[in-house]
Amino acid sequence: MSQKGVDLDQETFSCSICVDLLKDPVTIPCGHSYCMKCIEGFWDEEEKIPSCPQCRETFTPRPVLVKNFMFAALVEQLKKTGLQAAPAADHCYAGPEDVSCDVCSGRKLKAIKSCLFCLASYCEKHLQPHLDEAAFKKHKLVEPSKNLQENICSIHDEVMKMFCRTDQKCICYLCSVDEHRGHDTVSAAAERTERQRDLEESQQQIQQRIQDREKEVKLLQQEVEAINHSADQTVKDSEKIFTQMIRLIQKTSCDVKQQIRSQQQTEVSGVKDLQEELEQEITELKRRDAELKQLSLTEDHSQFLLNYVSLPPLSESTHSSSINVRPLRYFEDVTAAVSELRDKLQDILREEWTNISLTLTHVDVLLSEPKSRADFFRYSCQISLDPSTADKHLLLSEENRKVTLMKKPQFDSDHPDRFTYCVQVLSRESLTGRCYWEVKRKGKYVCVAVSYKNISRSGKTSRFGFNDKSWALVCSPDSFSFHHNRVKTSISVPVSSRVGVYLDHRAGVLSFYSVSESMTLLHRVQTTFTQNLHAGLRLGYTGDSAEFCKLK
Repeated sequence: MSQKGVDLDQETFSCSICVDLLKDPVTIPCGHSYCMKCIEGFWDEEEKIPSCPQCRETFTPRPVLVKNFMFAALVEQLKKTGLQAAPAADHCYAGPEDVSCDVCSGRKLKAIKSCLFCLASYCEKHLQPHLDEAAFKKHKLVEPSKNLQENICSIHDEVMKMFCRTDQKCICYLCSVDEHRGHDTVSAAAERTERQRDLEESQQQIQQRIQDREKEVKLLQQEVEAINHSADQTVKDSEKIFTQMIRLIQKTSCDVKQQIRSQQQTEVSGVKDLQEELEQEITELKRRDAELKQLSLTEDHSQFLLNYVSLPPLSESTHSSSINVRPLRYFEDVTAAVSELRDKLQDILREEWTNISLTLTHVDVLLSEPKSRADFFRYSCQISLDPSTADKHLLLSEENRKVTLMKKPQFDSDHPDRFTYCVQVLSRESLTGRCYWEVKRKGKYVCVAVSYKNISRSGKTSRFGFNDKSWALVCSPDSFSFHHNRVKTSISVPVSSRVGVYLDHRAGVLSFYSVSESMTLLHRVQTTFTQNLHAGLRLGYTGDSAEFCKLK
């Protein structure tokens, strides 16, 4: 017999309950065979009409089991040939953490599916009827679950196929007409469909946030690399410059030293020449003194007078008898000059170091958003309004920092940059880097916004927040909201009469704050700005006003 045939025989003579060779085999009316103890134990556990574990055919009354001697003889023959049905591998048996088959008796196998209709779990063997028989086609198979019994109503012992929206819980049909009568109830499938949509939206939001955060992480990594590269390059350049400065000082020191030595040589040479002349004069004077001394000893008067008259006159000295000597003070002026240079250099270094330190502390690095109002003031900027962009009914005052909505037109001339549909205006200044400003509002409707300069000037799409070129915080008596690209986000926090706006253009951060005794974040935007921005204001009712505050 080939190995393939042996495998077939083993499968044929195995009990589908214990998955082993048949012991005391019996054949039930449907034709399937089991171990006598296995099928009796299976029927004993069932509270309803006995049925076949494989095809689910029911029997009334319970069949009397008789040993199938032919199967028993064949099984004995298989055992004598040394062949046994391969028991299920240990990894197929259910462990403490696994879902076990509800049909297996004895040691249970792992379930591979659970049936939500039968509320039972099945191993591969016992699942086969659900796959083959038409009666099970409508049954819902899911991944193995230990929580099937949680689908049973504890009160009515029925499957909970309904959902009560009033109490937010699963119920059975009897619950819907009893304890939950009058409640908003739907089928569990319908509720699942709706919740599934919510879940998918949440997943999309989460995935979008993941993408945004991954993008931010990538930007931060690029920022770290840029910071490190810039710092390394600056250190290199600074070292080069300081080395050049040190060499310049060393060269100056060498030049001063060389000039001192040169002047020293010149002065010493002159002194030595004078010293030599003086020594020659001393020698000559000593010689003359000896002649005079010798003449003074002559006893012959005539000879004395004759020799004395013939003496040449004494030459006058060519040098002054007074020589100014300044011990150790010949180059004190040079020392003083070098000392003065040192003091000036120290003052310059001290002053420039202060400037360098301030420059370092204001390096525009992507850092976290400021926390206190004083921190925001570090980035404060003065903003004025551009009259050429203002709607004709807007009155500009306070050096173009304040705008008021008037009943009558305030401008006669047209301008291509003027808003013609919305009562709004843009700032003259272009905003980049980090900026912070505050707007004091008054009236029923004030919109505080930022916008690209190329926003439309006419039509509904020119309204701040109703396009992809502007971001707007709208303050009205009954509500507060943020608008961008026609998407409205409601704000539950009341807005004070003073609104703070923080912009980090390179980081793509735009934040609106309610400013009072403290600062309350109203809304934050994280995006990528592709152009320079301008501050904007829009008013809704006659008499409404808004002013860019002077920040100290």
